[in-house]
Amino acid sequence: MCSWLGFDEVKATFWGESLYGVQAPLTDAVVQDAERRLGVRLPASLLEILRVQNGGLVAELWNAFPTDVSTSWSENHVPLDDMMGIGRQDGRLSLLDSPYLVEEWGLPSPLVLLSGDGHCWIALDYLACGERGERGEPSVTWFDVEGNTELPLAADFQTFNERLSAAASLDLDDADGS
Repeated sequence: MCSWLGFDEVKATFWGESLYGVQAPLTDAVVQDAERRLGVRLPASLLEILRVQNGGLVAELWNAFPTDVSTSWSENHVPLDDMMGIGRQDGRLSLLDSPYLVEEWGLPSPLVLLSGDGHCWIALDYLACGERGERGEPSVTWFDVEGNTELPLAADFQTFNERLSAAASLDLDDADGS
């Protein structure tokens, strides 16, 4: 079952209770510095979420994005257990690590990685829109490095956010009662 709630409803309950992966509170100066370092304009909807909490674990209500095709992860969704923030706290990964990680894992560029473990990533994909968003906002795409596959998920971050769901509600074993 998909949430299909509005962005503000998801934003209000997006983050989990743990402080793991949380960066220092987001400021305008940090955003400007990040955009300069990354060479992109970050979507306003992403920044709204990061102003509530700057990265960390995603609440179980919103920890999966439903798909119409199977992935290496699941028959019907990709995971979003956590999302990186912007910063350099305690050696935690951050959106600022995207250029290094893109090169390390052989991903296409320009991307800003939102979540992943090296083998699979969810990213803002700036290929079609341009790094500064000249042709709209970046899409959100799933990249499976080992399977060498890309799966477009949403036209923009806000749409991605609004379609998030609980992984437990998408578990096929639970759905058929087995």
